Amino acid sequence: MHKLIFSLFILSISCLPGNSQKYKVVTCGFYNLENLFDTENDTSINDEEFLPEGIRKWSPEKYREKLSNMAEVISKIGLEESPAGLSILGVCEIENKKVLKDLVKEPSISKRRYQIIHYDSPDQRGIDVGFLYNSAHFEPLAHKAIPLITLNENGSRRYTRDILYVKGILDAQDTIHILINHWPSRSGGEKISAPARNMAAKICRSVYDSLLVAHSNPKLIIMGDLNDDPVSESIISFLRAKANENEVSSSDLYNPFHNQFKKGLGSNAYRDTWSLFDQIIISSGLTAQSDKGYYFLKSRIFNEEFLRNASGQYKGYPFRTFNFDEYQSGYSDHFPTYITLVKPQNQ
Repeated sequence: MHKLIFSLFILSISCLPGNSQKYKVVTCGFYNLENLFDTENDTSINDEEFLPEGIRKWSPEKYREKLSNMAEVISKIGLEESPAGLSILGVCEIENKKVLKDLVKEPSISKRRYQIIHYDSPDQRGIDVGFLYNSAHFEPLAHKAIPLITLNENGSRRYTRDILYVKGILDAQDTIHILINHWPSRSGGEKISAPARNMAAKICRSVYDSLLVAHSNPKLIIMGDLNDDPVSESIISFLRAKANENEVSSSDLYNPFHNQFKKGLGSNAYRDTWSLFDQIIISSGLTAQSDKGYYFLKSRIFNEEFLRNASGQYKGYPFRTFNFDEYQSGYSDHFPTYITLVKPQNQ
């Protein structure tokens, strides 16, 4: 393991602008894979739409192309900062562990030997969150699924995705806690559905509060498709994530995507409006004020030209797999997001 880590960072060492000191660099990302289903019928979930005989005519050929497309994107995220590629990646809208096993075997990323952490969620559509990590860069110590229990208007349980918690060691030194999320959708309207997302935010905040009690300056990454923007109540009032890094105190969370959203940038679009649902939020232990180990350098929406529609009504929007029910061999209806972490080479 240690030899692999060494070879990674020989490639990843770079100089920060205006600074002659050299730094080790890692990148951490999140990607909504937009309905990555296999072609086999699972009678325990509602996957009929993505079967060969289903409305989408989801064939083995389309599935293989989808895997190839997703792997192509993953292979390119963060290469400008770290030639070794993403060290860790949270994903959502996956049917099961099998699709992740198939994904990491794709030629464009297979040499990274991504390992998988996954739990089946009780979501009614059968979609889950998952976690991929390069075992040369990250060693998991513990992981679990945290249930998100919310209620419908009639008092019945609304079955949705669990929150995936992973604890591990980055670069054989930094203990990192990670929460991978896919919060409840806005189905039925933003206001009606908001309490479910607020509950998810409260759970994430409670995990952080518990870490603050048990550890000094814990390093936490909250990533996911939150189905809310950085200015939404769930993020501001319940998660209590700050917009500006220089205002972050020792017990705060920092959302580096807040100001990007304020500039009009987004990771998904609907009815000529951009949203930034795909966010990566960090604890104060990962900000520049941290006195040891990795800290945050920058965030980015990976919205490269090949991921965007080139023309037509949806020009500039994410080039997705389907346009309604018409297969167009695209990628996803969301752009990936990622952050760059650095630390001095001599640490």
